[in-house]
Amino acid sequence: MSQLRQDYLRFVSYDAEVVIVGPESRAAFARYWQREELPFIGLPDPDHRVADLYGQQVKLLKFGRLPALMVIDKSGHIRYRHYGSSMKDIVANTKILALLKHFAAIEV
Repeated sequence: MSQLRQDYLRFVSYDAEVVIVGPESRAAFARYWQREELPFIGLPDPDHRVADLYGQQVKLLKFGRLPALMVIDKSGHIRYRHYGSSMKDIVANTKILALLKHFAAIEV
């Protein structure tokens, strides 16, 4: 999440918002967000409703939920999705920012 924090203002400059969904409880999320002073939205999902809705995979042998990233436009359409194959399989901010730039250009 530190890489997202580093580029948060760049995401916002493309009229995007970062939302992190995690399996922790509301209280655990609130403690973590306060401690880390994260500028984006944290959505606790202990019942896995959001994770299931977007097809995020859970692999117990790989420590639980695998990374998943969605770029969703304002009308609710998924414009890009990435399902990680391991905990290290996280899309670089540069790729996400390039996608946002591309989407902004074609919407004009």
